[in-house]
Amino acid sequence: MPAKVYTEKDANLNALKGKTCAIIGFGSQGHAHALNLKDSGVKVIVGLYKGSKSIPVAKSKGFKVYGVAEAVKLADVILVAVPDTKQADMYKKEIEPNLTKGKTLAFIHGFSIHYKTIVPPKNVNVIMIAPKGPGHIVRRQFTEGKGVPALIAIYQNPGKDARQIALAWAKGIGGTRGGVIETSFKEETETDLFGEQTVLCGGCSALVQAGFETLVEAGYSPEMAYFECLHELKLIVDLMNEKGISGMRFSISETAKWGDVHVGPKIIDASVKKRMKAALKDIQTGKFAKDWIKEYKGGYKKYNALLKKGEQHQIEKTGERLRGLMPWIGKKNIKGAQAAY
Repeated sequence: MPAKVYTEKDANLNALKGKTCAIIGFGSQGHAHALNLKDSGVKVIVGLYKGSKSIPVAKSKGFKVYGVAEAVKLADVILVAVPDTKQADMYKKEIEPNLTKGKTLAFIHGFSIHYKTIVPPKNVNVIMIAPKGPGHIVRRQFTEGKGVPALIAIYQNPGKDARQIALAWAKGIGGTRGGVIETSFKEETETDLFGEQTVLCGGCSALVQAGFETLVEAGYSPEMAYFECLHELKLIVDLMNEKGISGMRFSISETAKWGDVHVGPKIIDASVKKRMKAALKDIQTGKFAKDWIKEYKGGYKKYNALLKKGEQHQIEKTGERLRGLMPWIGKKNIKGAQAAY
């Protein structure tokens, strides 16, 4: 049975009227939620730790900035928008002592609640509002009168108004313009992690690198390998995004279509799906979460080493040079690019 899709008419910003909403963190998602809600007429404050580089940024956007504990005390609805691994410590020290009956605790990802690194008191609403896109897209589409589709989930509802608050928040950030679907913390967490690991990030980047390496090792120029295995990927994904897989196939040549349906399944075959199922199992059992938290507590040694190795891959140097010839492609400095909070 198809999920219900909530749109503009199903949400009412009055659910946030008279309430103070605190955004804890001002990184990719945090800044987008804060700015969009503010533009929607919602009272928003920002909570940041002492010395955060985001403090002057948030102030320059017109927000009152408080320490995390003070922001939680002042707010009726609190959105936790800091990295998953940092949430538990911040919650224990700054948020939990200041949560009182009737407040609403909100998240943009279900990780901490689902894996119980945060166990909230029973007398507060616990909700999730998760846009299905990066923060800068959430902000940009909102300013253009559009909206990134979003998910909402209700984990606790002692106030009997959790769904109305979640829908109002989704409306305030533009989510109901694109459509909002209700899910659960469990479903959002497990499907989100699976998608990131096996298709969107892990699977895609590994496939691109393997294709690039195969061509270069066979004697083809890195520039040709880059264009064929990375640059043109966006064109194909854009077609999929706009029209679905069948719609993409309608737009490509017969030769490309034959290679797609005949050769593609030989590359991404049953063995890949078997390993995908193993990755999903690790997510479902909590093994991935446990290992990721251990990596964080150990100082991100393996994580940083793997990122550095990726940055040194030949495809990065080739791509940097070729993108330099295309000034319309936005330039980003990836050094120190972890989300600020």
